Amino acid sequence: MGQKKLSLFDLTMIVVSLTIGMGIFRTPVVAAYKAGTPTLFFLAWFIGGLVALCGALTYAEIGSRYPVTGGYYRIFSYAYHPSLAFAINCIILVSNAGSTALVAVIGAEYIGRFFFDGPPPALFKQGVTMGAVAVFYIVNLLGIKMSSRVQNALILIKISLIALLLLSVFGHYPIGVTEGPVAAPAPSSFGGVLKALAIGLIAVSFTYGGYQQTINFGGDVKDPARIMPKGITYGICIILLLYLSINFVYVKVIGFETLKHADSIAALLIKHLFGPVGESVLRVLMFLSVLAYVNVLLMSNPRVMYAMSEEGILPAAFKKKTKKHDAIVWSLTAFSLAIVLTLVFTSAVEKIINYTIFLDSIGMSTSAACLFILRRRKVGEERGDIYRMRLFPLMPLIFIFAYISVATSIVVDDPLTACYGALIFALCFALYFIIRRASGRGMTGAKK
Repeated sequence: MGQKKLSLFDLTMIVVSLTIGMGIFRTPVVAAYKAGTPTLFFLAWFIGGLVALCGALTYAEIGSRYPVTGGYYRIFSYAYHPSLAFAINCIILVSNAGSTALVAVIGAEYIGRFFFDGPPPALFKQGVTMGAVAVFYIVNLLGIKMSSRVQNALILIKISLIALLLLSVFGHYPIGVTEGPVAAPAPSSFGGVLKALAIGLIAVSFTYGGYQQTINFGGDVKDPARIMPKGITYGICIILLLYLSINFVYVKVIGFETLKHADSIAALLIKHLFGPVGESVLRVLMFLSVLAYVNVLLMSNPRVMYAMSEEGILPAAFKKKTKKHDAIVWSLTAFSLAIVLTLVFTSAVEKIINYTIFLDSIGMSTSAACLFILRRRKVGEERGDIYRMRLFPLMPLIFIFAYISVATSIVVDDPLTACYGALIFALCFALYFIIRRASGRGMTGAKK
Protein backbone atom coordinates (compact mmCIF):
# COMPACT_ATOMS: atom_id res chain seq x y z
CA MET A 1 0.00 0.00 0.00
CA GLY A 2 3.05 2.22 0.33
CA GLN A 3 4.52 4.13 3.22
CA LYS A 4 1.98 5.96 5.38
CA LYS A 5 2.96 9.62 5.42
CA LEU A 6 0.02 11.73 6.60
CA SER A 7 0.57 13.32 10.00
CA LEU A 8 -2.02 14.84 12.33
CA PHE A 9 -1.42 18.30 10.87
CA ASP A 10 -1.59 16.97 7.29
CA LEU A 11 -4.92 15.27 7.88
CA THR A 12 -6.37 18.30 9.67
CA MET A 13 -5.44 20.56 6.74
CA ILE A 14 -6.87 18.03 4.26
CA VAL A 15 -10.22 18.07 6.06
CA VAL A 16 -10.25 21.89 6.10
CA SER A 17 -9.21 22.21 2.45
CA LEU A 18 -11.78 19.67 1.29
CA THR A 19 -14.63 21.45 3.08
CA ILE A 20 -14.09 25.20 2.85
CA GLY A 21 -15.16 26.31 -0.61
CA MET A 22 -16.98 29.31 -2.04
CA GLY A 23 -20.34 28.40 -0.53
CA ILE A 24 -19.74 30.30 2.72
CA PHE A 25 -19.71 33.52 0.67
CA ARG A 26 -23.24 32.95 -0.66
CA THR A 27 -25.24 30.18 1.04
CA PRO A 28 -25.77 32.08 4.35
CA VAL A 29 -28.23 34.27 2.43
CA VAL A 30 -30.31 31.21 1.49
CA ALA A 31 -29.99 29.68 4.98
CA ALA A 32 -31.07 32.94 6.67
CA TYR A 33 -34.07 33.34 4.38
CA LYS A 34 -35.22 29.76 4.98
CA ALA A 35 -34.52 29.61 8.73
CA GLY A 36 -36.42 32.82 9.38
CA THR A 37 -34.88 33.70 12.77
CA PRO A 38 -31.28 34.23 13.97
CA THR A 39 -31.67 31.44 16.54
CA LEU A 40 -32.68 28.84 13.93
CA PHE A 41 -30.04 30.21 11.54
CA PHE A 42 -27.16 29.66 13.96
CA LEU A 43 -28.64 26.39 15.21
CA ALA A 44 -28.65 25.09 11.62
CA TRP A 45 -24.94 25.91 11.27
CA PHE A 46 -24.12 24.25 14.59
CA ILE A 47 -26.12 21.11 13.76
CA GLY A 48 -24.52 21.05 10.31
CA GLY A 49 -21.09 20.97 11.93
CA LEU A 50 -22.05 18.08 14.23
CA VAL A 51 -23.47 16.14 11.27
CA ALA A 52 -20.27 16.81 9.33
CA LEU A 53 -18.22 15.44 12.24
CA CYS A 54 -20.34 12.28 12.37
CA GLY A 55 -20.00 11.86 8.62
CA ALA A 56 -16.28 12.52 8.46
CA LEU A 57 -15.55 9.97 11.20
CA THR A 58 -17.82 7.45 9.45
CA TYR A 59 -15.96 7.90 6.15
CA ALA A 60 -12.63 7.76 7.96
CA GLU A 61 -13.39 4.28 9.31
CA ILE A 62 -14.68 3.14 5.91
CA GLY A 63 -11.46 4.35 4.28
CA SER A 64 -9.34 2.75 6.99
CA ARG A 65 -11.09 -0.62 6.70
CA TYR A 66 -11.28 -0.66 2.90
CA PRO A 67 -8.64 1.67 1.39
CA VAL A 68 -9.97 3.07 -1.89
CA THR A 69 -7.94 3.15 -5.07
CA GLY A 70 -10.68 3.55 -7.67
CA GLY A 71 -13.11 6.07 -6.22
CA TYR A 72 -16.32 5.24 -4.43
CA TYR A 73 -17.25 2.55 -6.93
CA ARG A 74 -15.20 -0.27 -5.43
CA ILE A 75 -16.60 0.17 -1.92
CA PHE A 76 -20.16 0.48 -3.20
CA SER A 77 -19.70 -2.54 -5.41
CA TYR A 78 -18.35 -4.56 -2.49
CA ALA A 79 -21.11 -3.52 -0.11
CA TYR A 80 -24.03 -3.53 -2.54
CA HIS A 81 -24.45 -4.53 -6.19
CA PRO A 82 -22.32 -3.13 -9.05
CA SER A 83 -25.45 -1.56 -10.59
CA LEU A 84 -26.10 0.48 -7.45
CA ALA A 85 -22.40 1.31 -7.23
CA PHE A 86 -22.48 2.59 -10.80
CA ALA A 87 -25.62 4.68 -10.21
CA ILE A 88 -24.28 6.26 -7.00
CA ASN A 89 -20.91 7.02 -8.58
CA CYS A 90 -22.66 8.66 -11.53
CA ILE A 91 -24.88 10.88 -9.39
CA ILE A 92 -21.82 11.93 -7.37
CA LEU A 93 -20.24 13.08 -10.66
CA VAL A 94 -23.47 14.85 -11.65
CA SER A 95 -23.61 16.46 -8.21
CA ASN A 96 -20.00 17.62 -8.60
CA ALA A 97 -20.94 19.15 -11.94
CA GLY A 98 -23.77 20.98 -10.17
CA SER A 99 -21.35 22.18 -7.48
CA THR A 100 -18.99 23.48 -10.16
CA ALA A 101 -21.85 25.33 -11.84
CA LEU A 102 -22.97 26.80 -8.51
CA VAL A 103 -19.51 28.07 -7.58
CA ALA A 104 -19.10 29.61 -11.05
CA VAL A 105 -22.51 31.30 -10.72
CA ILE A 106 -21.43 32.74 -7.35
CA GLY A 107 -18.33 34.12 -9.04
CA ALA A 108 -20.46 35.60 -11.83
CA GLU A 109 -22.62 37.33 -9.20
CA TYR A 110 -19.55 38.92 -7.64
CA ILE A 111 -18.04 40.11 -10.92
CA GLY A 112 -21.45 41.21 -12.25
CA ARG A 113 -21.48 44.29 -10.02
CA PHE A 114 -18.87 45.84 -12.33
CA PHE A 115 -21.43 45.80 -15.14
CA PHE A 116 -24.81 46.11 -13.41
CA ASP A 117 -26.17 48.32 -10.63
CA GLY A 118 -28.06 45.43 -9.06
CA PRO A 119 -27.80 41.64 -9.17
CA PRO A 120 -26.73 40.48 -12.66
CA PRO A 121 -29.39 38.86 -14.85
CA ALA A 122 -29.56 35.09 -15.34
CA LEU A 123 -28.25 35.34 -18.91
CA PHE A 124 -25.10 37.11 -17.71
CA LYS A 125 -24.45 34.50 -15.00
CA GLN A 126 -24.99 31.66 -17.46
CA GLY A 127 -22.74 33.29 -20.04
CA VAL A 128 -19.88 33.93 -17.60
CA THR A 129 -20.10 30.40 -16.21
CA MET A 130 -20.19 28.75 -19.62
CA GLY A 131 -17.29 30.96 -20.70
CA ALA A 132 -15.22 29.87 -17.70
CA VAL A 133 -15.99 26.21 -18.38
CA ALA A 134 -15.08 26.64 -22.06
CA VAL A 135 -11.75 28.33 -21.24
CA PHE A 136 -10.65 25.68 -18.78
CA TYR A 137 -11.95 22.91 -21.03
CA ILE A 138 -9.49 24.14 -23.65
CA VAL A 139 -6.75 24.54 -21.03
CA ASN A 140 -7.19 20.95 -19.89
CA LEU A 141 -7.25 19.72 -23.48
CA LEU A 142 -3.83 21.32 -23.86
CA GLY A 143 -2.62 19.18 -20.98
CA ILE A 144 -1.86 21.98 -18.49
CA LYS A 145 -2.07 20.66 -14.91
CA MET A 146 -2.42 22.61 -11.70
CA SER A 147 0.15 21.65 -9.08
CA SER A 148 -0.61 20.78 -5.47
CA ARG A 149 1.16 24.00 -4.43
CA VAL A 150 -1.55 26.05 -6.15
CA GLN A 151 -4.24 24.04 -4.37
CA ASN A 152 -2.61 24.56 -0.98
CA ALA A 153 -2.15 28.27 -1.73
CA LEU A 154 -5.83 28.52 -2.67
CA ILE A 155 -7.08 27.14 0.65
CA LEU A 156 -4.71 29.46 2.53
CA ILE A 157 -6.10 32.38 0.52
CA LYS A 158 -9.65 31.33 1.41
CA ILE A 159 -8.86 31.02 5.11
CA SER A 160 -7.06 34.37 5.01
CA LEU A 161 -10.04 35.89 3.22
CA ILE A 162 -12.40 34.61 5.94
CA ALA A 163 -10.07 36.01 8.60
CA LEU A 164 -10.09 39.36 6.77
CA LEU A 165 -13.88 39.32 6.62
CA LEU A 166 -13.98 38.75 10.37
CA LEU A 167 -12.14 42.04 10.79
CA SER A 168 -14.97 43.86 9.00
CA VAL A 169 -16.86 43.92 12.29
CA PHE A 170 -14.48 46.76 13.21
CA GLY A 171 -15.09 48.68 9.95
CA HIS A 172 -16.67 52.12 9.71
CA TYR A 173 -17.81 52.56 6.13
CA PRO A 174 -21.61 52.54 5.75
CA ILE A 175 -23.19 49.63 3.91
CA GLY A 176 -25.75 50.42 1.26
CA VAL A 177 -28.06 47.49 0.56
CA THR A 178 -31.09 47.61 -1.69
CA GLU A 179 -34.33 46.17 -0.45
CA GLY A 180 -35.13 42.63 -1.54
CA PRO A 181 -38.20 40.41 -1.46
CA VAL A 182 -40.05 40.18 1.82
CA ALA A 183 -39.02 37.03 3.68
CA ALA A 184 -41.52 34.57 5.05
CA PRO A 185 -42.65 35.29 8.64
CA ALA A 186 -40.81 33.54 11.44
CA PRO A 187 -42.36 30.17 12.32
CA SER A 188 -44.49 30.11 15.46
CA SER A 189 -45.56 26.46 15.89
CA PHE A 190 -43.21 23.62 16.85
CA GLY A 191 -43.83 21.94 13.50
CA GLY A 192 -43.07 25.19 11.72
CA VAL A 193 -39.82 25.55 13.62
CA LEU A 194 -38.70 22.03 12.68
CA LYS A 195 -39.61 22.64 9.04
CA ALA A 196 -37.72 25.95 8.92
CA LEU A 197 -34.69 24.34 10.56
CA ALA A 198 -34.72 21.38 8.16
CA ILE A 199 -35.04 23.63 5.09
CA GLY A 200 -32.29 25.92 6.41
CA LEU A 201 -30.03 22.86 6.73
CA ILE A 202 -30.17 22.32 2.95
CA ALA A 203 -27.89 25.28 2.19
CA VAL A 204 -25.82 24.59 5.30
CA SER A 205 -25.24 20.98 4.20
CA PHE A 206 -23.91 22.19 0.86
CA THR A 207 -21.43 24.51 2.59
CA TYR A 208 -20.14 21.73 4.87
CA GLY A 209 -19.74 19.25 2.00
CA GLY A 210 -16.37 17.86 0.94
CA TYR A 211 -15.20 16.10 4.10
CA GLN A 212 -16.53 12.80 2.69
CA GLN A 213 -13.34 12.62 0.64
CA THR A 214 -11.57 11.52 3.83
CA ILE A 215 -12.65 8.06 2.68
CA ASN A 216 -9.63 8.20 0.34
CA PHE A 217 -7.04 8.69 3.07
CA GLY A 218 -7.78 5.90 5.55
CA GLY A 219 -4.84 3.81 4.34
CA ASP A 220 -2.32 6.66 4.20
CA VAL A 221 -2.33 7.92 7.78
CA LYS A 222 0.32 7.13 10.36
CA ASP A 223 -1.22 5.47 13.41
CA PRO A 224 -4.82 5.81 12.11
CA ALA A 225 -6.45 4.64 15.34
CA ARG A 226 -5.05 7.74 17.05
CA ILE A 227 -4.60 10.30 14.28
CA MET A 228 -7.81 9.77 12.27
CA PRO A 229 -10.29 10.84 14.97
CA LYS A 230 -8.06 13.69 16.16
CA GLY A 231 -7.31 15.09 12.70
CA ILE A 232 -10.94 14.92 11.60
CA THR A 233 -12.25 16.36 14.87
CA TYR A 234 -9.74 19.21 14.80
CA GLY A 235 -10.50 19.92 11.15
CA ILE A 236 -14.29 19.99 11.60
CA CYS A 237 -13.93 22.11 14.76
CA ILE A 238 -11.82 24.64 12.83
CA ILE A 239 -14.44 24.75 10.08
CA LEU A 240 -17.32 25.03 12.55
CA LEU A 241 -15.57 27.87 14.39
CA LEU A 242 -14.84 29.72 11.13
CA TYR A 243 -18.38 29.27 9.82
CA LEU A 244 -20.06 30.35 13.06
CA SER A 245 -17.70 33.34 13.33
CA ILE A 246 -18.21 34.56 9.78
CA ASN A 247 -21.97 34.16 10.06
CA PHE A 248 -21.91 36.11 13.33
CA VAL A 249 -20.09 38.90 11.50
CA TYR A 250 -22.59 38.74 8.62
CA VAL A 251 -25.45 39.23 11.07
CA LYS A 252 -23.60 41.84 13.14
CA VAL A 253 -22.48 44.02 10.22
CA ILE A 254 -25.24 43.52 7.65
CA GLY A 255 -28.14 42.71 9.95
CA PHE A 256 -30.15 39.48 9.87
CA GLU A 257 -33.13 40.89 7.98
CA THR A 258 -30.85 42.38 5.34
CA LEU A 259 -28.84 39.14 5.15
CA LYS A 260 -31.97 37.29 4.04
CA HIS A 261 -31.84 39.00 0.64
CA ALA A 262 -28.31 40.46 0.45
CA ASP A 263 -26.14 40.05 -2.64
CA SER A 264 -22.36 39.51 -2.61
CA ILE A 265 -22.18 39.46 1.17
CA ALA A 266 -18.39 39.10 1.32
CA ALA A 267 -18.04 42.23 -0.82
CA LEU A 268 -20.36 44.10 1.55
CA LEU A 269 -18.13 43.23 4.50
CA ILE A 270 -14.94 44.30 2.72
CA LYS A 271 -16.62 47.54 1.69
CA HIS A 272 -17.49 48.11 5.34
CA LEU A 273 -13.81 47.69 6.26
CA PHE A 274 -11.93 49.25 3.32
CA GLY A 275 -14.54 51.15 1.35
CA PRO A 276 -15.39 50.90 -2.39
CA VAL A 277 -11.78 50.22 -3.50
CA GLY A 278 -11.48 47.24 -1.17
CA GLU A 279 -14.82 45.94 -2.41
CA SER A 280 -13.64 46.07 -6.04
CA VAL A 281 -10.40 44.25 -5.23
CA LEU A 282 -12.28 41.54 -3.32
CA ARG A 283 -14.68 40.94 -6.21
CA VAL A 284 -11.74 40.31 -8.54
CA LEU A 285 -10.04 37.96 -6.04
CA MET A 286 -13.29 36.07 -5.50
CA PHE A 287 -13.75 35.62 -9.23
CA LEU A 288 -10.17 34.38 -9.68
CA SER A 289 -10.66 31.92 -6.81
CA VAL A 290 -13.79 30.66 -8.55
CA LEU A 291 -11.89 30.15 -11.81
CA ALA A 292 -9.23 28.12 -9.96
CA TYR A 293 -11.96 25.97 -8.38
CA VAL A 294 -13.59 25.34 -11.76
CA ASN A 295 -10.23 24.28 -13.18
CA VAL A 296 -9.54 21.89 -10.29
CA LEU A 297 -12.94 20.21 -10.71
CA LEU A 298 -12.45 19.93 -14.46
CA MET A 299 -9.11 18.27 -13.79
CA SER A 300 -10.20 15.82 -11.11
CA ASN A 301 -13.66 14.55 -12.07
CA PRO A 302 -12.75 13.35 -15.59
CA ARG A 303 -10.09 11.21 -13.92
CA VAL A 304 -12.80 9.54 -11.85
CA MET A 305 -14.61 8.73 -15.10
CA TYR A 306 -11.30 7.46 -16.51
CA ALA A 307 -10.96 5.13 -13.50
CA MET A 308 -14.54 3.92 -14.01
CA SER A 309 -13.69 3.17 -17.63
CA GLU A 310 -10.60 1.23 -16.58
CA GLU A 311 -12.82 -0.76 -14.20
CA GLY A 312 -15.02 -1.60 -17.18
CA ILE A 313 -18.12 0.20 -15.90
CA LEU A 314 -17.97 2.96 -18.51
CA PRO A 315 -17.26 2.49 -22.23
CA ALA A 316 -13.62 2.44 -23.30
CA ALA A 317 -14.04 5.85 -24.95
CA PHE A 318 -13.98 7.50 -21.52
CA LYS A 319 -10.34 6.51 -21.00
CA LYS A 320 -9.28 7.73 -24.43
CA LYS A 321 -6.47 10.30 -24.31
CA THR A 322 -5.16 12.74 -26.87
CA LYS A 323 -1.78 11.72 -28.30
CA LYS A 324 -0.15 15.13 -28.09
CA HIS A 325 -1.17 16.32 -24.63
CA ASP A 326 -2.41 13.15 -22.92
CA ALA A 327 -5.78 14.79 -22.11
CA ILE A 328 -8.75 12.56 -21.20
CA VAL A 329 -10.83 14.04 -23.97
CA TRP A 330 -14.20 12.23 -23.74
CA SER A 331 -14.38 12.23 -19.95
CA LEU A 332 -13.48 15.91 -19.89
CA THR A 333 -16.11 16.64 -22.53
CA ALA A 334 -18.81 14.68 -20.71
CA PHE A 335 -18.17 16.42 -17.37
CA SER A 336 -18.11 19.85 -19.02
CA LEU A 337 -21.43 19.13 -20.72
CA ALA A 338 -22.90 18.09 -17.36
CA ILE A 339 -22.00 21.53 -15.99
CA VAL A 340 -23.58 23.24 -18.99
CA LEU A 341 -26.74 21.14 -18.67
CA THR A 342 -27.02 22.24 -15.03
CA LEU A 343 -26.96 25.85 -16.22
CA VAL A 344 -29.60 25.12 -18.85
CA PHE A 345 -31.74 23.73 -16.03
CA THR A 346 -31.29 26.89 -13.93
CA SER A 347 -28.81 29.56 -12.86
CA ALA A 348 -30.63 30.27 -9.59
CA VAL A 349 -28.36 29.54 -6.62
CA GLU A 350 -31.12 28.02 -4.48
CA LYS A 351 -32.26 25.67 -7.26
CA ILE A 352 -28.73 24.41 -7.89
CA ILE A 353 -28.20 23.90 -4.15
CA ASN A 354 -31.39 21.83 -3.89
CA TYR A 355 -30.49 19.79 -6.96
CA THR A 356 -26.93 19.15 -5.78
CA ILE A 357 -27.80 18.34 -2.17
CA PHE A 358 -30.64 15.99 -3.15
CA LEU A 359 -28.19 13.92 -5.20
CA ASP A 360 -25.60 14.17 -2.42
CA SER A 361 -28.17 12.95 0.11
CA ILE A 362 -28.62 9.74 -1.87
CA GLY A 363 -24.89 9.21 -2.25
CA MET A 364 -23.93 10.11 1.31
CA SER A 365 -26.60 8.14 3.14
CA THR A 366 -25.98 4.99 1.09
CA SER A 367 -22.20 5.31 1.29
CA ALA A 368 -22.25 5.84 5.08
CA ALA A 369 -24.41 2.72 5.42
CA CYS A 370 -21.49 0.75 3.93
CA LEU A 371 -19.82 0.90 7.34
CA PHE A 372 -22.45 -1.42 8.84
CA ILE A 373 -21.72 -3.97 6.10
CA LEU A 374 -17.94 -3.66 6.48
CA ARG A 375 -18.20 -4.15 10.25
CA ARG A 376 -20.49 -7.15 9.89
CA ARG A 377 -18.04 -8.76 7.47
CA LYS A 378 -15.10 -7.76 9.73
CA VAL A 379 -13.30 -6.17 6.80
CA GLY A 380 -9.80 -4.95 7.66
CA GLU A 381 -9.79 -6.32 11.19
CA GLU A 382 -6.91 -8.63 10.34
CA ARG A 383 -4.83 -5.44 10.40
CA GLY A 384 -4.15 -4.08 13.84
CA ASP A 385 -3.95 -0.41 12.88
CA ILE A 386 -7.41 0.33 11.50
CA TYR A 387 -9.45 3.19 12.92
CA ARG A 388 -12.65 2.24 14.81
CA MET A 389 -14.97 5.12 15.68
CA ARG A 390 -16.46 5.47 19.11
CA LEU A 391 -20.21 5.79 19.67
CA PHE A 392 -20.96 3.29 16.89
CA PRO A 393 -23.66 2.96 15.59
CA LEU A 394 -24.97 6.29 16.94
CA MET A 395 -22.77 8.59 14.84
CA PRO A 396 -23.39 7.01 11.42
CA LEU A 397 -27.11 6.73 12.24
CA ILE A 398 -27.23 10.45 13.07
CA PHE A 399 -25.48 11.21 9.80
CA ILE A 400 -27.78 9.01 7.71
CA PHE A 401 -30.90 10.35 9.42
CA ALA A 402 -29.74 13.94 8.87
CA TYR A 403 -29.32 13.48 5.13
CA ILE A 404 -32.59 11.59 4.79
CA SER A 405 -34.23 14.55 6.57
CA VAL A 406 -32.51 17.02 4.24
CA ALA A 407 -33.67 15.05 1.17
CA THR A 408 -37.20 14.97 2.57
CA SER A 409 -37.06 18.74 3.12
CA ILE A 410 -36.12 19.25 -0.52
CA VAL A 411 -39.04 17.05 -1.61
CA VAL A 412 -41.38 19.25 0.46
CA ASP A 413 -39.79 22.60 -0.41
CA ASP A 414 -38.91 22.01 -4.07
CA PRO A 415 -40.64 18.83 -5.34
CA LEU A 416 -39.83 19.45 -9.00
CA THR A 417 -36.08 19.61 -8.35
CA ALA A 418 -36.33 16.46 -6.21
CA CYS A 419 -38.13 14.71 -9.08
CA TYR A 420 -35.31 15.69 -11.46
CA GLY A 421 -32.78 14.25 -9.00
CA ALA A 422 -34.71 11.00 -8.59
CA LEU A 423 -35.04 10.73 -12.37
CA ILE A 424 -31.28 11.17 -12.83
CA PHE A 425 -30.61 8.42 -10.28
CA ALA A 426 -33.10 6.08 -12.02
CA LEU A 427 -31.53 6.81 -15.42
CA CYS A 428 -28.04 6.11 -14.06
CA PHE A 429 -29.26 2.84 -12.58
CA ALA A 430 -30.83 1.80 -15.90
CA LEU A 431 -27.73 2.92 -17.80
CA TYR A 432 -25.65 0.30 -16.00
CA PHE A 433 -27.70 -2.53 -17.53
CA ILE A 434 -27.76 -0.83 -20.94
CA ILE A 435 -23.98 -0.57 -20.98
CA ARG A 436 -23.62 -4.10 -19.67
CA ARG A 437 -25.86 -5.50 -22.38
CA ALA A 438 -24.14 -3.42 -25.08
CA SER A 439 -20.71 -4.62 -23.99
CA GLY A 440 -21.88 -8.23 -23.85
CA ARG A 441 -20.16 -8.85 -20.53
CA GLY A 442 -20.52 -8.03 -16.83
CA MET A 443 -19.02 -5.00 -15.22
CA THR A 444 -15.84 -5.37 -13.29
CA GLY A 445 -16.65 -5.08 -9.60
CA ALA A 446 -14.72 -5.29 -6.41
CA LYS A 447 -13.67 -8.74 -5.36
CA LYS A 448 -15.44 -10.15 -2.38
